[in-house]
Amino acid sequence: MKFIILCSSRGTVMESVLESVKKKELTAQCMGLVADRADRGCVTRAKEFRIPVEIVEMRKEESREAYDKRIDVAIMKLDGDDEVIIACMGWMWMLGSEFVSRYKNRILNVHPALLPKHPGAHAHDLVLAAKDTESGMTIHLIDEGMDTGKILLQKTCPVLPDDTVQTLKERVQALECEWYPKTLQMVEMGEIKVNNE
Repeated sequence: MKFIILCSSRGTVMESVLESVKKKELTAQCMGLVADRADRGCVTRAKEFRIPVEIVEMRKEESREAYDKRIDVAIMKLDGDDEVIIACMGWMWMLGSEFVSRYKNRILNVHPALLPKHPGAHAHDLVLAAKDTESGMTIHLIDEGMDTGKILLQKTCPVLPDDTVQTLKERVQALECEWYPKTLQMVEMGEIKVNNE
């Protein structure tokens, strides 16, 4: 299995995935990173692991569809394989329906809450506001909705009475770092089925 990472953040989870590839705990092949800006932490980390990087900056007043098309071109440059898996890790841009349809059942995402609860960008705030006693992370397929795709794997952690957004984020991120590479390996081994639906 080949995969390409989409990331627009520091790349903490991405580093964990690439470390797993390096240690051969994850036997899938990472073909590269598509990032939205050259100054992202994920770009620095990708270069440390010597994986190819494509930067696709969002242009002012650019439509989502136009941006998606340029992301698709970058993916093709990294690997033109029709079976390639797209692994979103801290990718903060919504993907349009045309892009999702092109890569149907091949786009994975990690979300820092137990979907279907608390979708969107402020999951930790929502968990704390709801006074939930449990949170966690969800790895799911991306569809046309906001965090509504098929759930592949969930792992939980407690929400402590004195938790802040930061302390909860750290606990959830530890789960993401542990389980995203394991999930990709399960896809690689056929234990989790994705693109045959």
